[in-house]
Amino acid sequence: MPISSRNVRPGPGRSGAGPSGYAHALGMLAGVALDALLADPRRGHPVALFGRAAAALEKRLYGDARANGAAHVALCVGSAALLGVAAGRVRHPLARGAVSAVATWSVLGGTTLGREGAAMAAFLESGDLAGARGRLPHLCGRDPSHLEEAGLARATVESIAENTSDAVVAPLLWGAVAGVPGLLAYRAVNTLDAMVGHRDARYTRFGWAAARLDDVANAVPARLTGLLTVLAAPVAGGSARRAAAVLRRDGHRHPSPNAGRCEAAFAGALDVTLGGTNVYGSRVEHRPEMGDGRKPEVRDIRRSVRLARAVGFAAAGLAVLVALGVRDRRPA
Repeated sequence: MPISSRNVRPGPGRSGAGPSGYAHALGMLAGVALDALLADPRRGHPVALFGRAAAALEKRLYGDARANGAAHVALCVGSAALLGVAAGRVRHPLARGAVSAVATWSVLGGTTLGREGAAMAAFLESGDLAGARGRLPHLCGRDPSHLEEAGLARATVESIAENTSDAVVAPLLWGAVAGVPGLLAYRAVNTLDAMVGHRDARYTRFGWAAARLDDVANAVPARLTGLLTVLAAPVAGGSARRAAAVLRRDGHRHPSPNAGRCEAAFAGALDVTLGGTNVYGSRVEHRPEMGDGRKPEVRDIRRSVRLARAVGFAAAGLAVLVALGVRDRRPA
């Protein structure tokens, strides 16, 4: 005799988020709140500790070959993912939510990004070019020594645009679809790219694996950032239609397959033109321009911070919904 489906309740391994799924989703939301309240600690940040460990391992594994770099990435990212798996095995919903909250807080950088943008704006608004030049390395690796007000403003807006994906949208998305292991593994990938994913004599081959893996990990988040920026454009006094047009036309023109989507969307939302010549130490890059508006000005920095904050909040809400929709695959 067939059993009526009305008499069968779905177990956690069949459908629905289950108690642990709800705990993780709410834990991520709590982690977003912690980031808003606490930002990044000045000492003892988990990402900084990971960076020191990765640097120590690099000294042992370094060789001017892709294979050495791939081994370095595999060990670093694999260790972070395994730590996430171990942490995610906590059974009690409250403990699981707490683990997710701490992990989310440790990988997010949205509040610190906004504060750095506000600090740059304050320096430039007061005419303190020396202070702004000294602060820019907190945001990007561009050489600030010869940048004037306009160049500093453009560098800040571009960095806020790109890091809105790297520091906010991407970790939230990976946490939503892959839980605590996704949060930690993504931050490991992104940190390694910042450490060794450079095009210079030392890292062109050794850093190749880190750079390519970061491109893959950010492919979807960067495009999601572009779409959310389009929707949030009115928050910065911009036009969603214009932001969408610039994103569609210019997003692929950037040397990075991902950063261009974020910068083009910000350029359209703020109605400015981004891109141009950038100096990184002894290396000079000439990037295509994106957008149709004027060059960024000091006042655009605070507008970009507001836009990034709105995108971050939207991404947090979306991540919670995705996390609730992802099935808990533990055995029923």
